[in-house]
Amino acid sequence: MAKDYTELAQDIVAHVGGKDNITKLVHCVTRLRFSLKDESKADTDYLMKRDGVVTVVKAGGQYQVVIGNHVPDVYETVLKVTGISGEGSIDANEGDVIEGNLFDRFIALVSGLFQPMLGTLSAAGMIKGVVAILAAAGVAKTDGAYVVLNAAGDGLFQFLPLILAITAAKRFKMNQFTALAIGFALVYPNIAASFAADKPLYTLFAGTPIESPINATFFGIPIIFPASSYLSTVLPVIAAVWAGAKIEKGFKQIIPDVVKVFIVPFFTLLITVPLAFLIIGPVMTWASDLVGALFTGIYGFSPILYGLVLGALWQVLVMFGLHWGLVPLAILELQKGPGVILVASIAICFAQAGSLLNIMMRSKEDKVRQLSIPAFISALFGVTEPAIYGITLPMRMPFIMTCISGALTGAYLAFFDVKMQVMGGMGLFAIPSFIEAGNSMTLIHFLIAIVLNFVLGFGLTQLVKIPNLFGETTSEPQNLEKKGLSDKVSEQIIDSPLTGTVVALEDTPDAVFASGAMGKGVAIEPSVGEVVAPADGVIRLLFPTNHAIGLATDDGTELLIHVGMDTVELDGKGFTAHVVQGSKVKKGQLLLSFDIEAIKEAGYPVTTPIIVTNSADYETVETIANGQIELGQHLLDIR
Repeated sequence: MAKDYTELAQDIVAHVGGKDNITKLVHCVTRLRFSLKDESKADTDYLMKRDGVVTVVKAGGQYQVVIGNHVPDVYETVLKVTGISGEGSIDANEGDVIEGNLFDRFIALVSGLFQPMLGTLSAAGMIKGVVAILAAAGVAKTDGAYVVLNAAGDGLFQFLPLILAITAAKRFKMNQFTALAIGFALVYPNIAASFAADKPLYTLFAGTPIESPINATFFGIPIIFPASSYLSTVLPVIAAVWAGAKIEKGFKQIIPDVVKVFIVPFFTLLITVPLAFLIIGPVMTWASDLVGALFTGIYGFSPILYGLVLGALWQVLVMFGLHWGLVPLAILELQKGPGVILVASIAICFAQAGSLLNIMMRSKEDKVRQLSIPAFISALFGVTEPAIYGITLPMRMPFIMTCISGALTGAYLAFFDVKMQVMGGMGLFAIPSFIEAGNSMTLIHFLIAIVLNFVLGFGLTQLVKIPNLFGETTSEPQNLEKKGLSDKVSEQIIDSPLTGTVVALEDTPDAVFASGAMGKGVAIEPSVGEVVAPADGVIRLLFPTNHAIGLATDDGTELLIHVGMDTVELDGKGFTAHVVQGSKVKKGQLLLSFDIEAIKEAGYPVTTPIIVTNSADYETVETIANGQIELGQHLLDIR
């Protein structure tokens, strides 16, 4: 159960002098940073003794209330209970262009865009399940209850591009209303009918996999519009908002301030919307058509290989919207009789359900378990977006395990030539689609595939580590007695992530780090502006300003590397991230780079604490280096 910070938030606000005494509130990795009208109104003694507050620091003109790892939750609660306008959040890498491999960047982008809506997305998926139950019970689709609940469940998925326009605008630093206007254009009512005609004007690329009938033009330029429209799509609107953000930024630099408020969105929409329809959308459509042609070729070569490949890649195809290359083919196939085109994909949702059950049982994070429950229910009814975008994809390996499960069951179904009889429901309600008169084996094989996917999803996920997604640990009591320590963590030598001079933690120019309130550790006065991974592990936290990074090593040690003191005030200037939150990293891999001289010139110390934030899990955290230290030399002995 999520911890309620309402009482703590109200108490903090009351003892910093009340809402009216606050002029600004931001937060960093560990602390709330208040700008107060009158610091003398704050009751520092009370706050320092208050449960939930680590300590209080007055520095840099700020009144800093140190909370610890739960500072984002406390920050949000303070905003909620007071109604004040905060100016800092911990949205992962919001608006930053972060280096890393393409897969890492895609995961970070997609999971970041879906994070704000995950709870609602899961709820909508559950309502779709309720609607499916009503249909199975014989409720007519024209019944008022069916119509209303179907709208409640399916509306979010139909108009998903609109919500993604908002989250993408936040990510790419674009005006949200302009981004929404782009999204509305893509899903404009009856636009598909406007581009439809009994006879096309002409056909582009006739006889090729990307043959495109042209029914309308934009000042002579052909408009290629997908038959499936842009409803329920993901990538077209993300790409369009990304392009729109670039265009908007350019016009902001050249349009005079006196007319900027309406001229900038005017030109942004005037360019971006046609760009979306003429280039971005068609590219997505062609990619989908090529996928359809590719899989048709694979099926012609070997049905079993087709089932294997489609089962493995189906979820990836859905993520990119490329599955639309197969759906129309499947519909045409089923109009003529039983079909096989989509069979390998139907039961994969149960692999997600099995994986989620394993994650629920093993995750140390309350928030992950809370999100997993509705996502699990949704997955049973074939709605896997909450599971994929919210949990398994950001965790990476569980998602890969479900793809492996899909491949194996897809090959199984193809081997026994299982056919869909009709285009039916999803998840559990896809079962009637496999009832074949006079042949019970079709249904039996599909039921076996459901069970196999669930078992494989659960079992394969058991083989991989379940990472933390939100940088938090369970709220359940933990046994920290020595006899239990060996079951939780193992001894580890941590190498230095920096080159420089070793500094005792108590000698750092920050009372919070020096006191050990955030955990035991050491500090380094860096001589080279690079932070590398001190061990193999996963990036659990990357602050938006790139001045602090959290790493969970494969051996269980949780590290916080905080470059400099109060460097959050630099707002990212002088810092560059080379990984993204959720990245799997290897020892010695470059994580951050920073400009030492620029930080010093701005008036901030560069002394960098390396904190073991789960120090309580260990008997000792010992510094085993002194003086000068190079990257990769032994720094801490943790046992």
